[in-house]
Amino acid sequence: MTYAPAAPARTDPGQGLPEPAATRLRRPRWRDPRLLTGVVIVALSVAFGSWVVSAASRMVPVFVADGALTPGEPLTADLVRAVDVRLGAGTSRYLPADEPLPTDLVVLRVVDDGELVPLTALGAGADVRSVAVPVASGLSDRIRAGAVVDLWFVPDAPVTPEAGADEPDPSTLAKNVVVEQVDAEDGAIVVDGTVTLHVLVPTDVLPTVLAALSDAGTVAVVPVAGGVR
Repeated sequence: MTYAPAAPARTDPGQGLPEPAATRLRRPRWRDPRLLTGVVIVALSVAFGSWVVSAASRMVPVFVADGALTPGEPLTADLVRAVDVRLGAGTSRYLPADEPLPTDLVVLRVVDDGELVPLTALGAGADVRSVAVPVASGLSDRIRAGAVVDLWFVPDAPVTPEAGADEPDPSTLAKNVVVEQVDAEDGAIVVDGTVTLHVLVPTDVLPTVLAALSDAGTVAVVPVAGGVR
């Protein structure tokens, strides 16, 4: 609102005191800068709110794992499937499905079946090798593709132990390795019998694991608590 100049104060002849002057209000004009600024701010607020709501409700296609993805595995089209999701600003963190699938990506960490494929789980390569480990004893039902396990070597007891000699102790071969695949008789995990695990072993401990597999003894697989990645 704008104000007109006040009229001169009037003096009451009876008392000799000036009377307060009446202030007249003027209607705001469209050319008033303050009014125009307020209109612009309101318009921008409405436009920004509409954009935020539209972006948050927009469906975009991204890839999800069609089965557990394990480190060292090349990412191919048969390992993922496209789904439409509503993620808002978080969409950029995942592998988009509206673009051709890159041909040179390798899985760097486990991505569970049905999980959105994050870009941080993909890269140029992983320094691991897949090793087949036969397990002759009962196998925990927690050990499956994507599980994290420790590998231990249990040496065989000597046939003719020396008097007073202690039996050799088990030793750790590799810690926190990922199970890539489980092969069992009749296509299922069995309690007794031979089961072959394919585990992803870092190259720095690969010689130790391979030597243990050819040594006199057995390799025990111990699941890590909470170890499914």
